[in-house]
Amino acid sequence: MSDPNYPPPPSYTPPPPPPGATPPGGVSPNRGIMIVLSYLWLLALVPLIVEKNDSEVQWHAKHGLVLTVAEIILWIAVGIVQVIASHVPFLGCITSILWLVVWLGIVILHILCIMKGVKGERFIIPGISEYANRF
Repeated sequence: MSDPNYPPPPSYTPPPPPPGATPPGGVSPNRGIMIVLSYLWLLALVPLIVEKNDSEVQWHAKHGLVLTVAEIILWIAVGIVQVIASHVPFLGCITSILWLVVWLGIVILHILCIMKGVKGERFIIPGISEYANRF
């Protein structure tokens, strides 16, 4: 029997993690880069696969993927509206402006998410962020 007052022999200590590895529940040394990748559409798969032990990077990667899916749905909806409106005079011009506004809004949203994420904060988007929390 071993005495609880003495530590185990050195042979029982676990080996150190490999260089660059993130300890379970720890902070990744590449956290900033991975958070930026999380909001660059399908590049969000990189941090999702690579940084499995950093829960903050995982949340941002999932949030970025859910945001990408929502944007694809939005693009399809705007495309349908544009096809329908193209048959009506002057509405084609208005939907072209709508296209531009939606695109600029998406880019600004991604920039805000990146800036907040790099600061260690989360940018919560009502209706979308709840889906990221489910995974």
